[in-house]
Amino acid sequence: MHAVTITCISVVLKHLGVQLVLFYFLSRGICLFFLMEIIRHNEETLRTALISNHKDVIGQYQKFSPRVKRLLEEAFRPDGILFKPIEFHSKSDWILSHPEAKQDFYTFYSSPHRKAPVPGKNIIYIQTIGSFGDSEATTETYILWLKEYCEAFFCSLKVKFLDPVSVSQIGCVFRINTYSHNLQIRSGSILQYLKKKKPKDAFCIVGITMIDLYPEDSWNFVFGQASLTEGMGVFSFARYDDDFYTTNYKGRLKEKKQAPDDYSVFDGYYTPPITSKLLLRSCKTLTHEIGHIFGMHHCQWLQCVMQGSNHLEESDRRPIDLCPICLRKLQCVINFDIKERYKALLKWIEEDSDPEFLVRTMLVPLKPMEAFKEWKEWLLQCLRLLEE
Repeated sequence: MHAVTITCISVVLKHLGVQLVLFYFLSRGICLFFLMEIIRHNEETLRTALISNHKDVIGQYQKFSPRVKRLLEEAFRPDGILFKPIEFHSKSDWILSHPEAKQDFYTFYSSPHRKAPVPGKNIIYIQTIGSFGDSEATTETYILWLKEYCEAFFCSLKVKFLDPVSVSQIGCVFRINTYSHNLQIRSGSILQYLKKKKPKDAFCIVGITMIDLYPEDSWNFVFGQASLTEGMGVFSFARYDDDFYTTNYKGRLKEKKQAPDDYSVFDGYYTPPITSKLLLRSCKTLTHEIGHIFGMHHCQWLQCVMQGSNHLEESDRRPIDLCPICLRKLQCVINFDIKERYKALLKWIEEDSDPEFLVRTMLVPLKPMEAFKEWKEWLLQCLRLLEE
């Protein structure tokens, strides 16, 4: 194996707030260049985005304890390790291909589209569609992990899973994808079902499935689709299987004509195993999309779970939790204790599922936490800062 020399040259464009990092690879006498962009906002910009220049909002911020303010203001430190600037690795990354106006805290706080739970409409409902994993026990375990995670993430809100439904019960429009040869459900069909099924006490209702989605015939696929005004959405985790984009994917079918009402094709249809990586990806997607229902836009301030993503590699780069600006947005609509929220998330990582559930099923695997190790250490660092 030949040695590879890597040289990094950094150029800062201060007026744009963008740092360009040029990696120079020298291997076998061949020079390769890779350009990575970093958005590094200055302290004044981030301070305004978090705290605001409006007196009423500043007054609310001053009610935080000195320790909480110290944690949030880690965002301003150029050498901080808790909250890092956003990196672009290709022109296909979200921010470069989807220009959006930045949403700071005040913009969120004053938006007519901001949603907050109220008494009588304060429960997050999640509807599973089809199976998850290779057995009923695996499905029940997986959705329990997601329920517990959402309750920790949206601290103080109750999360309820509705009874699982099959594709045939919903009566979805479906197809076999011409290119990938996998089954797909039309996302609009599920949204119509969720609208009718939404309980009166729901803050929102979210459908999740391991079956791929498409929004209309002219589209190849979509990760998810939502109606923010209706407080509902549907999201697929099918493409989080590491083999999805390979010829080894077990969900590929032989191309054939399918009757529009013949749902037997879904009987025993392949769903990916519940690995630690898939659980991590599922937690990110579910909380990101529910965050949108609160009125939170894609984050353009720091690395954050609310960053947009165009592809799996970009999604994997974003962290699992919120940056300080988005954390303040969520805290203002739910009114949780920030320290207690971090403790609840850490507890979810460290503890097994409900002991009564474990006894009842007897076959439940331990929660796969290998992919969460880096995040656990991050939570511990945040808690140490809050407790010093």
